[in-house]
Amino acid sequence: MTNVADLTPAVERELLPDRGRPGRLAQRLWRYVPAIALFIMALVVWEVVCDYFKIQTFLLPKPSLIAATFIRELPVISLAGFFTLREAVGGFVLGCTLAIVVALATSRWTIVSEGVMPFAIAVNSTPIVAVAPIMNNWFGITNPVAKMSIVAVIVFFPVMINMVRGLTQVNANSLELMRSCAAGDFTVLVKLRIPNSMPYLFSAFKVSSTLSIIGAVVSEYFGGSRDALGVYISQQAALFHFAEAWAAIIIACIMGIAFYAVLLIIERLVMPWHVSMRAVEN
Repeated sequence: MTNVADLTPAVERELLPDRGRPGRLAQRLWRYVPAIALFIMALVVWEVVCDYFKIQTFLLPKPSLIAATFIRELPVISLAGFFTLREAVGGFVLGCTLAIVVALATSRWTIVSEGVMPFAIAVNSTPIVAVAPIMNNWFGITNPVAKMSIVAVIVFFPVMINMVRGLTQVNANSLELMRSCAAGDFTVLVKLRIPNSMPYLFSAFKVSSTLSIIGAVVSEYFGGSRDALGVYISQQAALFHFAEAWAAIIIACIMGIAFYAVLLIIERLVMPWHVSMRAVEN
């Protein structure tokens, strides 16, 4: 009979999956304690500084005032946030889909890579302030498609670049093994290149999730529906209602964190085999 004391940690986790699980959960939660403590400390310092120096609300409202305003305005800013989130998610899906298609073509044909890459770099270098008025003119200032197009332009480049890296930087020995088994290009793509690109792709997705929220909110500063979060923030700031503007910014932060968290969950479901997922489990 095998003695538990003689088992290695890896084998023990396989044979006794329930043992040590509460300890690992506590260990994971403990990682967030420094960040939470630092955040609370920053809020306390913020509150004390505003009280001590009598800082005017239009310059920097106190956290307590922002919290009270957030609760009061929650029905309004939550609806505005949902409207902007739809634009961000729509643009994210559109940009990522185009980026993946272009990356597949770019990794397959060199002539496509040489022709597309300069344009992709040029698009990535274009600021939102230059793109937003053009998209508003093309699709209409209140049309959500205009904002989705701006978000798609923003997320396109990082997703395409990371996808191309994942498709091309495959292990040479694995590629040689598949060639020795007479695997065709499509089989190599499905069985080797695409699985190899998944970690790169999800890294780009996580970066692009926050970029999509930023792009959607900022694009609304140049005009849009009254239901949009960016329009709400710009209007409240113009009226010197900065507590309301900060409350709306909190909604934008929550949306960004939630979007990022959803992608983390999808990543764990799609590629539980990856070493980064095993490191989290350990």
